[in-house]
Amino acid sequence: MNVKKIVVAVAMASTMMVGAAQAKDQGHGTVTFTGSIIDAPCSINPDSVDQTVNLGEVSNVALKNGGTSNPRSFNIKLEQCDTSTLKTVQTTFTGAASTGNPDLLGITGTAKGASIAITDGSGQVITLGSPTPAQKLQDGNNTLAFSAYLQGDGASATIVPGSFQSVADFTLSYQ
Repeated sequence: MNVKKIVVAVAMASTMMVGAAQAKDQGHGTVTFTGSIIDAPCSINPDSVDQTVNLGEVSNVALKNGGTSNPRSFNIKLEQCDTSTLKTVQTTFTGAASTGNPDLLGITGTAKGASIAITDGSGQVITLGSPTPAQKLQDGNNTLAFSAYLQGDGASATIVPGSFQSVADFTLSYQ
C-alpha cells in the first residue's frame, strides 16, 4: 500500500510541475523606482516635483494692453519637516525670461505677445530668478501656495493666438 501512495504522490507532483512550467503569460511589466536623497529639513512630495499647471484657453482680448487671465493655483508640498535648526524656506523660480517682460516667464510655441506671471500665496508677483519672502515652516507637512497667470506684454504688444508652453524650475532654500 505504501508503494501505491508514493507512486500516486509522485504522479500528482509531476503533473503539477508540468502545468506550472506551461502556464500562459497573461501579462507582465516592470516597476521602476526613482528619487534622490537631499540635504534638507523637509522632503518634497513626489506630486510636487514635476507638475503641470493648465492655464486654459485664454482669449486674446483678455490679454490686450497688459491684461491677464484668471490665476491658476498650484502647490509645492513638503513632508516630514524638522524645524529644529532651519525654520523658514524661500522658493526661487527660474526659466527662460520673457522678451516682453524679463521679470516674467517667457512662452514658446505659436502664441506670442504674452508672458507667465507666478505669484506667491499672498498674490505678489515673484520676479523670475529672485527668492520669495521667507515662509515659516512647521514640523510635519507644509504646503507652499502659488498661482500663475498669463499676462499680455503691454499696450504695444501684438497678441498672436496659438498654443504655448513654458517650463519653470524651482529651488528651495532653507534658513
